[in-house]
Amino acid sequence: RKVMGAKLRTRLVVAFIALTLLPTIVLFFFSINFITTSIEFWFDVPVEQALENSLLVGRSVYKHAEENNQFFMEKISYQIKTKKFLDSNNRSSLSHYIQVVQRAFNFHAVEIYNLNSERISFATAQGLEDEPLSVVSADNLQKDFESKKIISVFENINNGELIRTIGTVPFGVKHKDAEAFVVLNILIPSDLSENMASISRGFEEYQQIKLLKGPIQVTYYINLSIVALLVVFCAIWFGFYLAKTITIPIMELAEGTRRVAEGDLTVSIGAVADDEIGSLVDSFNKMTRDLRSSREQLELSARILSEQNVEIEERRRYMEIVLRNVSAGVITLRANGFVTTINKSAEKMLNLNSEDILNKSYKKLLPGQYVNLAMEVMEKLTSSLEDHVELPLKITIDGRPRSFMIHVNELKDDSGNHMGIVMVFDDLTDLEKAQRMIAWRGVARRIAHEVKNPLTPITLSAQRLKRKYSEKINEPIFEECTLMIIDHVDIIRNLVNEFSAFARFPTANPKPCELPPIIEESVALYKESYQNINFKVIISDKIPRINLDRQQIKQAMINLVDNAIVAIKNQGNIIITLTHDPILKMVRIEVADDGAGVSDEDKTRLFEPYISTKKAGMGLGLTIVSTIIADHNGMIRIQDNQPRGAKIVIELPANLVE
Repeated sequence: RKVMGAKLRTRLVVAFIALTLLPTIVLFFFSINFITTSIEFWFDVPVEQALENSLLVGRSVYKHAEENNQFFMEKISYQIKTKKFLDSNNRSSLSHYIQVVQRAFNFHAVEIYNLNSERISFATAQGLEDEPLSVVSADNLQKDFESKKIISVFENINNGELIRTIGTVPFGVKHKDAEAFVVLNILIPSDLSENMASISRGFEEYQQIKLLKGPIQVTYYINLSIVALLVVFCAIWFGFYLAKTITIPIMELAEGTRRVAEGDLTVSIGAVADDEIGSLVDSFNKMTRDLRSSREQLELSARILSEQNVEIEERRRYMEIVLRNVSAGVITLRANGFVTTINKSAEKMLNLNSEDILNKSYKKLLPGQYVNLAMEVMEKLTSSLEDHVELPLKITIDGRPRSFMIHVNELKDDSGNHMGIVMVFDDLTDLEKAQRMIAWRGVARRIAHEVKNPLTPITLSAQRLKRKYSEKINEPIFEECTLMIIDHVDIIRNLVNEFSAFARFPTANPKPCELPPIIEESVALYKESYQNINFKVIISDKIPRINLDRQQIKQAMINLVDNAIVAIKNQGNIIITLTHDPILKMVRIEVADDGAGVSDEDKTRLFEPYISTKKAGMGLGLTIVSTIIADHNGMIRIQDNQPRGAKIVIELPANLVE
């Protein structure tokens, strides 16, 4: 009742129902009486008996033909069986026999089939040779003969209807006991077959109509009821239609206003009128079109902005991939000094975790002595015309001194405003180590050249003094001094030899070698001389042959064993282990002792020249070992041995196994 236009719509509908209901009821009852009288008249005519008698006459013709076929079938099957016409050598007799039978009994055709449903003999009436006769299907020949002695199949051809009677040889046996099948064909003329079909169809239609007498009456009643209801419904619809032309535009305007308020700008009112309501509808549609156009422009702008954001995001991901895969360390800072980006190389170089430093100020991350340096660099970039600064930096990370070359660049936007800085770290530790190695080799070469020449005259002079004046100067101090000169000259000569070996170290000449004998020979040199040391060699099975310089590897093992002996002070345990890792394709040599061990500070530079933990050492032994292993494309490192001592680990590639 609260819907706009409901009262007017109700009045119009009631008026049209009242105008159409009375004449519709009168016409409805008159039509029912007429239909009932007509249907009763249709079924009073006595045609049913005539149709039934005609059908019985036609069926008797077919039945008589089947009985004749059965009679002759039995005779024919008996003759075929007794005279053995089915034998392969009697096929001509079989053909002659069925031709005689066809002519004698006036069959349309006589056929003989074997058990494989193949027609082996055939005879047809004269004048009908051109009439095609299809082969009896295998399904019909394979039917069950237990309940019937014969089976009849009806087939329409050009001249009429063909009755094809199928029987077995011998006659009346089961299908599994049959030797062959006889098919007798009798042609029913086309005029007789067509009349029979027409009579049969007429009788069936009459029976169906008779059964549908009641339903037909009900159907007519229903149709009349539907027509009456349609008339009433048309009156109702017309009343609604008149109300619609008045109330629907107002209702659609109200609904459209509600949908626009909910954000649906696709509303378009289709009601058309030439009055003031039509003008109001047109104004409303124009308003929604304008609003929709504005929203589409906004959506287009938003989509373009979204695509630009996606493109920016793809560029950002690409830059992240590039930064993640470059070898140099990269760190970016915003203008306020907060870290925004750090790549994997920088994390590895500086031993940092990105989660711990991102979005944090560099002042809280750097040690105190580097904060001032960083502030000076940033001030230099922001306060001058320079936008690029390079400076070296030496810093200790996890107890290891590291050298870096830092490239600092200022980040500016398109307007030239300062946005932050980007720092690129190049790790120069290994480069400086190699440079020191080259420099020390040059120094060693000069020292060996300058010192080696005077050693021989000094030794000879001391020996001559001892021989010439030992009997004249009978004092212990003279003997002691000459021996001391000779001994220290030998010490200096050994040092010079080490300098020479380091300065002119030969390149490796690798050849396929067995590694276990080299290790055993190196250890055997010390076993007799150091009885207080427990030497233990552990070699795993299946150590492959690898390419190496036998003499250099042996020298490296001797240096390592010699260092281990010094570390345990000629008493303790030295364990040498040799293993093979087939997955990593390498062999691993471990030389472990239970001495005092090596401090973390010394570990970082232990393999550099002239770095030694011995009191009288020159620091060239492990440097030479490191050079030998590097020439063999291997790796060497030092670890703590458990529970005490140090362990040298050497890894040599085994992918060159022959």
